[in-house]
Amino acid sequence: MSQKYGKVYLVGSGPGDPELLTLKARRLLDTAEVIIYDQLPGKAILDSMPESAEKIDAGKYAGKHNLPQDSINDVLVEKAKEGKMTVRLKGGDPYVFGRGGEEAEVLVREGIEFEIVPGITSAISAPAYAGIPVTHRDDTSMVTFITGHEDPTKEESGLDWETLAKFQGTIVVLMGVKMLKRNTEALLKYGKDPKTPVALIERGTRPDQRVTVGTLADIAALAEERKVKAPAITVIGKVVRLHAILGEQIVDAKF
Repeated sequence: MSQKYGKVYLVGSGPGDPELLTLKARRLLDTAEVIIYDQLPGKAILDSMPESAEKIDAGKYAGKHNLPQDSINDVLVEKAKEGKMTVRLKGGDPYVFGRGGEEAEVLVREGIEFEIVPGITSAISAPAYAGIPVTHRDDTSMVTFITGHEDPTKEESGLDWETLAKFQGTIVVLMGVKMLKRNTEALLKYGKDPKTPVALIERGTRPDQRVTVGTLADIAALAEERKVKAPAITVIGKVVRLHAILGEQIVDAKF
C-alpha cells in the first residue's frame, strides 16, 4: 500500500440512534477530512458531522441517486489519492447489504489502504427496539437476513422463495417496502402459512419509530393503508408475537 495515499474507513453508523454509534465510528467521524455519506444514518448522526470535514452527499432520494455507485467508488479513490483521511459513512453495517464489499474491492485494486468499521445492523436492532427478539427459545433458534430489493440488473433473483417459505425461523427483510406485496405473495405462493405474524418497523431506533403488525396475508394492505415508507424492515415469524408483550418497554430515544 502506498504511503502517499490517505486511508479510507468504511464505517457503519448503526440504525439511527446516535447512542448506538460505536466509539470507533464516533472518533473517526470527528477526525475525518472527508465524509461521504447517504441519508440512512439519520439526521441526528448527520448533524453531528464536524464542520471542518468536506462532506459529500451520496444519498438516494425518491429513486434518484446523488451519486451512482461507480461515482462513489471514484470519489473514494480520488480523495484517498489526494492524501485525505476519508470516511465512507453507511447506515447499519457496511457489509450487510451496504455495498461495502464492492467499495473495498475497488480500494484493494487501487492500492489504497482501508479499514472496515462494523456497525449495528438494523436487522437486529430495529426489531429489538420494537420488542421483537429475532430469536427466542420458545419460538425459533434460526434467523435469516435477506434483501427485499435486489440489483435490478441481475438476470435471475438470488432469493430462493420456495426454500424461504419452508424456513421455520425468523426472516428479516431489509429494504423491502417497495417490493413488499411481491415478496409476501412469493412466500404465499410456495405455501407459507398466511397467518404467519409479520411486523413492519419504520425508522427503527429513532424517536419516530413506528411498528405495523399483521399477518403474511394482510401486511401489504396494511402497509398501503398506513402509508409505510422507507427506511423500514420486515420481520416475519412467530417472534413477532412478542411485540405485544415487550414493545412498550423498549424505546428510550432522547435525541
